Amino acid sequence: MFLDPENVIEQFNLGEGMYVADLGVGKGEYTFAAARKVGDYGVVYGCDLQKGNLTSLEKEARRLGFENIHTIWTDLEEPGGTTLGNASMDAVIASNILFQIEHKEYFLQEVFRILKYGGKALIVDWNDSFGGIGPQSEAVVRRTVAHSLAEKAGFLFEKDVDAGSHHYGMIFRKPRQRS
Repeated sequence: MFLDPENVIEQFNLGEGMYVADLGVGKGEYTFAAARKVGDYGVVYGCDLQKGNLTSLEKEARRLGFENIHTIWTDLEEPGGTTLGNASMDAVIASNILFQIEHKEYFLQEVFRILKYGGKALIVDWNDSFGGIGPQSEAVVRRTVAHSLAEKAGFLFEKDVDAGSHHYGMIFRKPRQRS
């Protein structure tokens, strides 16, 4: 099986009314899957550097009748780049983005900043370079490297998810605030 965003989001266990950020929306497959799960009382913020991706996402969301999707132009490698508030998101989706990010530590710090305490982050990325499908070999971020970077940013590993034959998927949780 190639990447199936609906299946991956099902494993992420999003709930009605959650606030979710999809960082690096691409064509919006994860955005739409998440928007269906969070329902009318939830919100999904599609964040991307490429304005064309955001414009396409907005048009498709209108066409499909989604009112719970909002787009934000953002630089995911800048501190505060999402412009989302501190501890404002229940969940964050980062699919097929790590291999594109130069400053992965800054990116994961931003994910940590916007997540609520106890919130969760889904990381999905390429296992390898597959002869013209996916990133160049030198850009691939191995699962072990992504895992290490997430833990270094303060996340706790929760579980692996089935992300298809060419991708890995992991869920991390931001620790609950100590009282």
